[in-house]
Amino acid sequence: MKPSDSPAYLEKKRFFDSLLTVYGRKPVLEALQDTSSQIYRLHLAKSNQPAAILDEIIRLAREKGAEILEHDRLALSRISRNAKQDQGVAADLVCRGYEHYSQFLERPLPTDGCFLALDGITNPANLGMIIRSACAGKVNGILLPQAGSAKIDPLVIKASAGTVFRAPILRCEKLREALEKFQAKGASICALSSHVHQTLREFNPGSACVYVLGNETEGVSGEVTQLCDAQVRIPMNNGVESLNVAVTAALIAFKDS
Repeated sequence: MKPSDSPAYLEKKRFFDSLLTVYGRKPVLEALQDTSSQIYRLHLAKSNQPAAILDEIIRLAREKGAEILEHDRLALSRISRNAKQDQGVAADLVCRGYEHYSQFLERPLPTDGCFLALDGITNPANLGMIIRSACAGKVNGILLPQAGSAKIDPLVIKASAGTVFRAPILRCEKLREALEKFQAKGASICALSSHVHQTLREFNPGSACVYVLGNETEGVSGEVTQLCDAQVRIPMNNGVESLNVAVTAALIAFKDS
């Protein structure tokens, strides 16, 4: 057995894959102030000058049992992946809903499950508001691709009003691949489109369903549309052609409420 195939290695990899790294002093402080948050490690730049906000971050991290590490600026930038905005602080969070989609699919899908898949959502404010609506409504998971989508950064955290730390976010490398795996588990895939007859209210998937939300200007990509089992629209009045993608996400999240 190769070391990379051992149960201990796989368990360790699963744990590190489940960590969400946030950066910036205020986002890290807000994450630590969330009573539901858990922190694994706090990373600080050795060059940081004394500041009250840093003292509070360190205090809260210690209270939560975090390991506190100091790094030179180059090493910290590798952790935060944003040297211009990390302000000398990053934190590895253990978020209850943040995991790779393959881990989620190891468990049975809820028969009436509702999922959102984000196909090229690039605006951080939209991503944050989608996360907030999904967390408040009846959404079992948000498929968030690593490429071609907004990253979880301070703007997303702010727009989500902190719900990103407890929202069911399912990471994936390629959205089409993840959707195919959901289909194989019995889920329907449904794209939102303004050019079809069936409305969201009329649509009844009869099983778990993944609703695909497309790019802010171009909509759902062609390769994802080809995979869909259905397409639905939201009826518009008074000459309005479309809704903001975050508003659409809210309508889906509360569809059966």
